[in-house]
Amino acid sequence: MYAMATYLESIRRPPRSLTDREQAALLRVTGERFAGYRDHLLFSMALGTGLRAHELLALNVGDVFDDRADPRRRVLLQVFKGHATHAGAQQDVVFSNTLRLKLQKFHTWKVAQHQSVDATAPLFVSQRRQRLSLRQLRHSFAKWQQRAGFERHLSFHSLRHAACGAVYARSRDLRLTQRFARHRSVVTTMVYTHPSDEELIRAVEQLRC
Repeated sequence: MYAMATYLESIRRPPRSLTDREQAALLRVTGERFAGYRDHLLFSMALGTGLRAHELLALNVGDVFDDRADPRRRVLLQVFKGHATHAGAQQDVVFSNTLRLKLQKFHTWKVAQHQSVDATAPLFVSQRRQRLSLRQLRHSFAKWQQRAGFERHLSFHSLRHAACGAVYARSRDLRLTQRFARHRSVVTTMVYTHPSDEELIRAVEQLRC
């Protein structure tokens, strides 16, 4: 009973998410710096797909690029939350044209950096050319938040919340958002129906007073 009450309380609260301004600042500061190119792509993928941190870090080059080194339109995840036998689990992700263009440039960048682009090679690697770890990713995200001038500290998972929230805000389609988020239950997706602070401010500005 306590567990159910805790769960119901959690879906009543809006998730901590990046504002539009924070998203723009994060992508701008990582895009401006050569050293931030890998992280720029990581954050772009998180915001463009809603992928979780461990799902992003598990990607190999061959998961994202075909034999001609062209970015795929649809990617079937090999590692994800839950188990493939769960009813209703659809663990494929669609990439936008904008994200595919960034991925094409990232592939060229990896080649220029003498990073392996073999199909089984990690997509994201550390300075030591090893698969990027979750600890390293969290450290990088904290660093870039500071450089982007964030006034608060957010977890990497807030990027997923931003992506899912944006899909719902643009479509107002709960089932579509569920499909994007890859949730087993639409009840879980309902957390994104909470109006954001930005939506509240826009509504208030339109009031006659």
